[in-house]
Amino acid sequence: MMLILQNKGAHNINLITPTYYLPHILLALTLAIQKGLNIPIVYNTSGYEKVEILKFLDGIVNIYLPDFKYADNNLAHLLSSAPDYPKIAKSVIKEMFRQVGNLKVNNGFAESGLIIRHLILPNYIDN
Repeated sequence: MMLILQNKGAHNINLITPTYYLPHILLALTLAIQKGLNIPIVYNTSGYEKVEILKFLDGIVNIYLPDFKYADNNLAHLLSSAPDYPKIAKSVIKEMFRQVGNLKVNNGFAESGLIIRHLILPNYIDN
């Protein structure tokens, strides 16, 4: 499917919330790359990951697209039952940046790097 998308003109392969399926995705990527897949791989995630898992992706993912939902532990606990979200997301984002660095764009399209989506919640703008 990745090769079909590339042949139809897709600019990247966007893996959305992929961690659960990572073993299958890595196998599929290996096969697709061997057959000519050469567009950027985007890892689109909530930012609540394990750094140890991300280390398996070093050299495979071109663009990381994590959310950064909460900077406040109490708000993370209240809204997502994840009081450790800020600490985990920060360590994850540091690892992602270590792997891919600043965003690099060519002809208006991202080729590699880190893009962070920051969630601004109504009534919690100061977060």
